[in-house]
Amino acid sequence: MNSITKKNGHPGVALDRSDERVLHNDSVFAVFHAFIHRIKTGDLGTLPVVFGLIIISLVFSVLNPVYLAPNNLVNMLFDCATVGFISLGIVCVLMLGEIDLSVGSMSGLSSAIIGVLWVKMGWPIAGAIFVALLVGAVVGMIYAQLYNRIGMPSFVATLAGLLALLGMQLYILGPSGSINLPYISPLVRFGQVLVMPGWFSHLVALIPGALMLVQGVITQVRRTQVNLSSELISSLLIRVILLTAVFEAAVFYLNLGRGVPWIFGLFVVCVMLLHYALKRTKWGRSMFAVGGNREAARRSGINVRAIYISAFMLCSTLATFGGILAASRLASASQQAGTGDVNLNAIAAAVIGGTSLFGGRGSAYSALLGIIVIQSISNSLTLLNLPSSLRYMITGGVLAIAVIVDSLARRSRLSHGRS
Repeated sequence: MNSITKKNGHPGVALDRSDERVLHNDSVFAVFHAFIHRIKTGDLGTLPVVFGLIIISLVFSVLNPVYLAPNNLVNMLFDCATVGFISLGIVCVLMLGEIDLSVGSMSGLSSAIIGVLWVKMGWPIAGAIFVALLVGAVVGMIYAQLYNRIGMPSFVATLAGLLALLGMQLYILGPSGSINLPYISPLVRFGQVLVMPGWFSHLVALIPGALMLVQGVITQVRRTQVNLSSELISSLLIRVILLTAVFEAAVFYLNLGRGVPWIFGLFVVCVMLLHYALKRTKWGRSMFAVGGNREAARRSGINVRAIYISAFMLCSTLATFGGILAASRLASASQQAGTGDVNLNAIAAAVIGGTSLFGGRGSAYSALLGIIVIQSISNSLTLLNLPSSLRYMITGGVLAIAVIVDSLARRSRLSHGRS
């Protein structure tokens, strides 16, 4: 039950228990106590995956010191970006409690479209990319309409799409089955070799901390204006300093090797944009509402059908973009593109990163953290010269642990809500 307090002589407003602790105990310890309270109530956020990533890094660095070599980490970031974009789209549909099983085939089809239009037919690269993205958006629209109009489960619709898109990929590639992309083209160089200048990467590393500081100050001013408690400035500054120090140290270490890849920088920018859209816009709040309780969202006036359309279109379009970047990374479009473990890694990354399979909970940063975990496992096992079968088993185990943690956290939230 909420209590009523007064602050600075103004009329009382309702504060929850964690707010009361921060208000009554003006110290950083109070913020830490509130953090522990959120964990006990099942609000784990990205804590499990960050902890898991630290464990993985420590273990594999002991088994093979090359794992933490600057150039190896740079190569890993190059590989993270391609599947990372696909996983970013998966986050959108998982937040609604749905799934898209065709993202791998969609990425493969997009690479085939690029190869045929750009290399074989001589189209400008921009025109080929536009057509591929348009196809991806149309496919997402079809899935959404099958769900909205007919009620076809997304599992079935996207499974059918997986087969259909794979067939289209094989058809347009033709008998050769593979198309090589020009190595000297800007697209291929972007996917394989281009890195940020050192000074620019250090400048970019300051941006997250600056955004956190500005956002925190704005939030504090707004809450103060309506007599609500807010985060302490000291706590905000500590978080900003720690975050900036971590990013600057990471950039410094990567610059000891080749540097920060532009392709990974683009991925991080897209993660931040989607995070802002989910957390700070009406569309994002509607995504959480529909994923949490579709009927309640509909009764509150949210256009549920439009939300499903936007989520599936965004998922399929991001899968298309990931396929384009994968083609640039490999400098080819082939029948193998988008097959194998692409689907597995994209979906597993979103779940491992903290997006709930039950809908209503997730973050764009889930894709970023999850794909780093998966790529760390893959990269480490390659360095250890272990078979790919072991990689599948370890990734499956990590995925199972992530789902178990999500289920336990959900049970804790429900039991706390009833109490």
